[in-house]
Amino acid sequence: MGALFNEELPVAQEFNMHWSEDRRFLKHVYDNVHGNIFIDPLCLKFIDTEQFQRLRELKQLGLTHLVYPGAVHSRFEHSLGVYWLAGEAVRRLRMYQGSELDIDNFDVQTVKLAGLLHDVGHGPFSHLFEREFLPKVIDGCEWSHEQMSVDMVDYIVDEHAIDIDSDTVKKVKEMIVASSKTSGAHRSNEKCFLYDIVANGRNGVDVDKFDYIARDCRACGLGYNFQFQRLMENMRAMGDEICYRAKEYLTISKLFTTRADLYRTVYTHPKVKAMELMFVEALIKADSYLQISSLIRTPAEYWKLDDTILKTIETAPNEELKESRNLILRIRRRDLYQFCNEYAVPKDKLEHFKDITPRDIVCSQKATGVTLKEEDVAVSNVKIDLTRGKDNPLESIKFFKDFESEDKFSIPDDRISHLLPASFQDKIVRVYSKKPELVEAVSEAFENFQLKTYGIKAQVHETPDKKKRRSRLTSGECLT
Repeated sequence: MGALFNEELPVAQEFNMHWSEDRRFLKHVYDNVHGNIFIDPLCLKFIDTEQFQRLRELKQLGLTHLVYPGAVHSRFEHSLGVYWLAGEAVRRLRMYQGSELDIDNFDVQTVKLAGLLHDVGHGPFSHLFEREFLPKVIDGCEWSHEQMSVDMVDYIVDEHAIDIDSDTVKKVKEMIVASSKTSGAHRSNEKCFLYDIVANGRNGVDVDKFDYIARDCRACGLGYNFQFQRLMENMRAMGDEICYRAKEYLTISKLFTTRADLYRTVYTHPKVKAMELMFVEALIKADSYLQISSLIRTPAEYWKLDDTILKTIETAPNEELKESRNLILRIRRRDLYQFCNEYAVPKDKLEHFKDITPRDIVCSQKATGVTLKEEDVAVSNVKIDLTRGKDNPLESIKFFKDFESEDKFSIPDDRISHLLPASFQDKIVRVYSKKPELVEAVSEAFENFQLKTYGIKAQVHETPDKKKRRSRLTSGECLT
């Protein structure tokens, strides 16, 4: 982004000058979601590195832009947005409760840096790399982008000799992994409410969600009716955790339901999932030659990996990449895996439901003129929840009556509007045929599987008759 001065000030001196509130020392950037954003000199040192600039080459929503053309925003924009909201959140707490909470410049800086760097270790193509590709090429893979972000922070500091004290780095890294299951063991015990701001492991209400929900809705043309600004104005640190005014429980509910709507209509759109299934297969076939999965071992190699891997595979002349190239070519030409059926798991079966595999479908086909193989079928098992699995996330949030009260409390289910959902988790199975001529056979096999397993055919969307007719014609053409 460029330097601010001809002669840079030492970090300690910058703190003493309170540059966090002095616009003379801040870089001005305009963001299309939050408006004017002001970046402080220390954060700018991290931004002006090739490792952080890599985030420009990571689309926030991966392949989703191939269905929603406006979804081309990057992790770079999102990270700046989270940086800004994290700073605004801690600034409000300091303004309203500063003397009570003893929030100092150190706290402000660490929260802002955590917001800025929370995704610096993110993989290409949204969560596809981490959740779909790596587990299929590395047995027992426990790699996470949060841990890579932590490693990347250390690497950037060392590689670019950034003048930052070790306590700040330690606290920033703790905040980045604050939502992970093991974060408690590595967390400082003082001012725990600060860990709720960027990555809230307690209840899922954090500025990371505030930004990506608003940004993704805007990019995809979806309206959203939750106001994160209200939550930021009506939050309060009580008993070392961030609580919210009780009348805002509907605002928080809208946050979670809007997120679930994004998952249902955008992130897991049937065509998006079809393309993801195809691209994961392309990555798997290319991995032995390109050694993509080996890049996760060190930040020094990992930062070179971004969304351009698709173009690398697509344009490479090597024979070893032919199958991968053909899959990407099919995506480009919209010759996608054909959606056959969708099954929504009934509420009473959610707890014991096991993911359906292509083998389950193939083993359920009846004797017909077509014999399916496992490699002919693709299955996407989609889970959508309100961040707390089958539980109501509102129950893990603490509220207060008004700003004069000193007590915090939870709101149980029976005190919440009956218009809110009775179930907080969905599991949806989508079945695809990799070949157009096998659509009808795959559809029938999946229907047989449902009858054999559940006693009913419970598709949300059945295969359209015209697609079945097309498959018969294609099959007939192939036979002749």
